[in-house]
Amino acid sequence: MNFLRGVMGGPSAGPQPSGADTIQKLCDRVASSTLLDDRRDAVRALKSLSKKYRLEVGIQAMEHLIHVLQTDRSDSEIIGYALDTLYNVISNDLEEEEQDDSEEENLAKQVDDLGSQFTEIFIKQQENVTLLLTLVEEFDFHVRWPGVKLLTSLLKQQGPQVQQIILVSPMGVSRLMDLLADSREVIRNDGVLLLQQLTKSNAAIQKIVAFENAFERLLDIITEEGNSDGGIVVEDCLLLLQNLLKNNNSNQNFFKEGSYIQRMKPWFEVGDDNCGWSAQKVTNLHLMLQLVRVLVSPTNPPGATSSCQKAMFHCGLLQQLCTILMATGVPADILTETINTVSEVIRGCQTNQDYFASVNAPSNPPRPAIVVLLMSMVNERQPFVLRCAVLYCFQCFLYKNQKGQGEIVSTLLPSTIDGNSVSAGQLLCGGLFSTDSLSNWCAAVALAHALQENATLKEQLLRVQLATSIGNPPVSLLQQCTNILSQGSKVQTRVGLLMLLCTWLSNCSIAVTHFLHNPANVPFLTGQIAENLGEEEQLVQGLCALLLGISIYYNDNSLENYRKEKLKQLIEKRIGRENFIEKLGFISKHELYSRAAQKPQPSFSSPDHMMFDHEFTKLVKELEGVISKAIYKSSEEDKKEEEVKKTLEQHDNIVTHYKKVIREQDQELEELKQRINTLTSQNEQLQATVTQQVSQIQQHKDQYNLLKVQLGKDTQHHNSHSDTFQMNGIQTEEVSKLKEELEEWKNKHELLQGQLREKDSVIEKLNSSQLEMGTTEQSSQTIRSAGLEHNSELQKELEMLRSQIQLQAAEISKLQMENQKLQVMNATADPVLGDSGATAATSSELEARLEQEIKELKSEVKTLSEEKESLKQQLDSSSSTVAILQDEKSKLQREVAESKKEQDDLLVLLADQDQKISALKIKLKDLGVPVEDEDDIESGDQGDEDEDGDEDEQD
Repeated sequence: MNFLRGVMGGPSAGPQPSGADTIQKLCDRVASSTLLDDRRDAVRALKSLSKKYRLEVGIQAMEHLIHVLQTDRSDSEIIGYALDTLYNVISNDLEEEEQDDSEEENLAKQVDDLGSQFTEIFIKQQENVTLLLTLVEEFDFHVRWPGVKLLTSLLKQQGPQVQQIILVSPMGVSRLMDLLADSREVIRNDGVLLLQQLTKSNAAIQKIVAFENAFERLLDIITEEGNSDGGIVVEDCLLLLQNLLKNNNSNQNFFKEGSYIQRMKPWFEVGDDNCGWSAQKVTNLHLMLQLVRVLVSPTNPPGATSSCQKAMFHCGLLQQLCTILMATGVPADILTETINTVSEVIRGCQTNQDYFASVNAPSNPPRPAIVVLLMSMVNERQPFVLRCAVLYCFQCFLYKNQKGQGEIVSTLLPSTIDGNSVSAGQLLCGGLFSTDSLSNWCAAVALAHALQENATLKEQLLRVQLATSIGNPPVSLLQQCTNILSQGSKVQTRVGLLMLLCTWLSNCSIAVTHFLHNPANVPFLTGQIAENLGEEEQLVQGLCALLLGISIYYNDNSLENYRKEKLKQLIEKRIGRENFIEKLGFISKHELYSRAAQKPQPSFSSPDHMMFDHEFTKLVKELEGVISKAIYKSSEEDKKEEEVKKTLEQHDNIVTHYKKVIREQDQELEELKQRINTLTSQNEQLQATVTQQVSQIQQHKDQYNLLKVQLGKDTQHHNSHSDTFQMNGIQTEEVSKLKEELEEWKNKHELLQGQLREKDSVIEKLNSSQLEMGTTEQSSQTIRSAGLEHNSELQKELEMLRSQIQLQAAEISKLQMENQKLQVMNATADPVLGDSGATAATSSELEARLEQEIKELKSEVKTLSEEKESLKQQLDSSSSTVAILQDEKSKLQREVAESKKEQDDLLVLLADQDQKISALKIKLKDLGVPVEDEDDIESGDQGDEDEDGDEDEQD
């Protein structure tokens, strides 16, 4: 311990040793001491010297400290000292000292180099990083905390190398994720900082961290800390979330699918009193807004962005952002970032754009949010970044939103102008013609976005009339723009107006005609292009060349003095083709053009740099080449091109027409197929029903025949018993009574016999009807077979129709191939010396072939329509046959039911009669009266009548 007292600066009589000597002695002590206490004291001394003598401790003690980490893991105290010492050596977080600025800069450079060099030495052996990961797993605070800080410092110095080592280490990232679950806030917060460094620019580690439930844990921490009202920990968590989500489509999709977007809504809940926000709250809310923008950034895949936009609308996040947008007392930078965030949440999403259009500001009377924002954009007293944000919001609102574009343009039209309130169109016109050049530029770009890719609105905007001054007639908006352009205003104003005019005239021949109708416009453009002006004016010259080129390319030659050929001759005489193309190229070569082409959001360092719009750069890229080709084309080539275009348009129209006809026929064929299938199924059902009815009738026949046989047997049985009937000692009165009763029963029996004969006649009629029904069944079967054959014929005809349609499709494809060949021939033709004879021959052959094919297609369509009519007639006849069969079946069913009922009643009566007759016969037999059967009685009656006749003759 005396040695350590000398090292630590205790009283000594001899000369004091130098720092390097002391460090060397301490290193020897760490390496050679056998007692753990001595080694621990030596390491603690090195720790105390490591800040002041960083270089010496790093050079001499690093190897010994690593050895301590490997061998003395059982003692947490010495491990903690060793980790702290290594952290002091590697980390660049030095205490500030009072030095000059130049000395501080030199010292910072040396410190950075020193930390990087020591880090490289430490990670040269990958086992050292693996050992450090193992130590971070220890729960002991004195080991885990310095281990986390040391690993964070290593990542700061040599991030990619350390990331790769951790990535290949077994469970390396997973072990670090446990830091977020540590109950000690110091370790948890430093764990967040560690993961920030670990996830920088490494998509593989970002994915692993995300799937280790990082989103859930980080959002829980933000909620526990109070969301936007939280401290620095919330800021660190938000930065880590940005690392995980930015430019990582997999993690963005996982974040959305995990319903974590819904958990972001409470972040943006603000009260009525928004005064006195702390700096930390402003920072937190700013990062939260940036995190929302990461999920809906225009650079993300369109599908991922769209799904996130929809989720933000359904969970109410967009509504919450609009509340902040319209709230009072919100800091300016938060308001600006909120506008940018709302812009990207609604960009290209029709549902969100419609909702934003319905948002009103809390004013009296309420005004649409769009109108309030445009007021800020054209107000030169507002901050520049805020005005840029409002312009971006307006552009995003109109992006792929034809409905919104129509609503904006409609506020400019005479029939919809409301004098009692300020509209978006009035604000844009006011900004377009104000004295502030930035307002002119913003209004021009905003109006150009209202016309983007919408030819209908470009034509409607030509109707807008402006009252310039009292007493003067109104002028059109197009004319007013060209008037201001010719007055020599500021460069920024002229650039904005030229961009508006180029967007307006592109792909709209009517607007080109209106522009050329003013005789002053073309001379102004040619004069601007022909002059040799300064560097600032070169951009205006390029835009004037572009506008003149658009007037040529989209010219429909409706004005005799400004036909394409005359305009090109004018360029050749006054400017020169080469000079014109050179001036046109000034646009794409400009530095500000390249900046604007990078991303949709307008981001400029100063108002003077605000020259180009992102969507306009796309238009320039599209038109620059075609305009250059159009300038060099001769009049004959233009005519040929127009003829070819007309021929192709006619061909396309014809092909489209026949495609429509074929599509309609396909639909009709499908309907006929469905009807055939329906009738076939109905036919099968009817066949089954008829078969069932036939079987039922046969059963009734069998039952009737059986009953008839049983009745004949009972009659024979009664006749056999009548021969043996004798009369023994019966009184006369009783016999006479029985005879009378017998006579009565005989009369009843005769009556029943008459009824039975009537029933027999009914049964015979029923049999004849059954025979007729059998014949009808045969005819129905014949009809069914004929129907099946007819169905097969229909199927064959359908197959023939399909083959014909396929042949038509082949013909159409041939026509399309010839069309493409013709386009290739036109494209590859020499721009100066074209073979006019070959082109004319080719076009004449194409026309003759087209006429022949059109005639063939018309004849085929006529044949198909006739076949369709015949199919319809056959189907109608088959449906009527089926209806007749159904009526006959129902009649037969009713007759069978009635006959069955009558048979049942007759059988019941016969059975009762037989029972009564048999009972009387038994009684007569008991009384000894002879009983004769019916045949004997009838013969006896016949004999009595003959005897009576003989007696009469004798008399």
